[in-house]
Amino acid sequence: MLVRDVAGLIEAEILSGEDKLDLCVERAGAADMMSDILALCNPNQLVLTGYIYPQVVRTALVSELLGLVVVRGKSVLPETVEMARKNNFLLMRTKLYMYSACGRLYAAGLRGADGR
Repeated sequence: MLVRDVAGLIEAEILSGEDKLDLCVERAGAADMMSDILALCNPNQLVLTGYIYPQVVRTALVSELLGLVVVRGKSVLPETVEMARKNNFLLMRTKLYMYSACGRLYAAGLRGADGR
């Protein structure tokens, strides 16, 4: 599934990484703890999170994630968006809650890091 398809399914706003809309999303996950992102996520994966601080972008870069989706329409800190932009990192925001956003993606065929 392409990033642009994911964005459409979950009604996401692109905050950074607009040039990545035609990349393929192979897996998705959801986590709010940075330790979970580091331990459980795979490279080139999209992660949905409620975490809005710059550390989430740093962690995502170290984990080689494809991008992040901030859920619940949270206001992402300007420094978080700036860090994503400086690193040309995909950062999106949706008004959907994490459960609903994950459900839509799963129903559309996108699977988690465990392949299920």
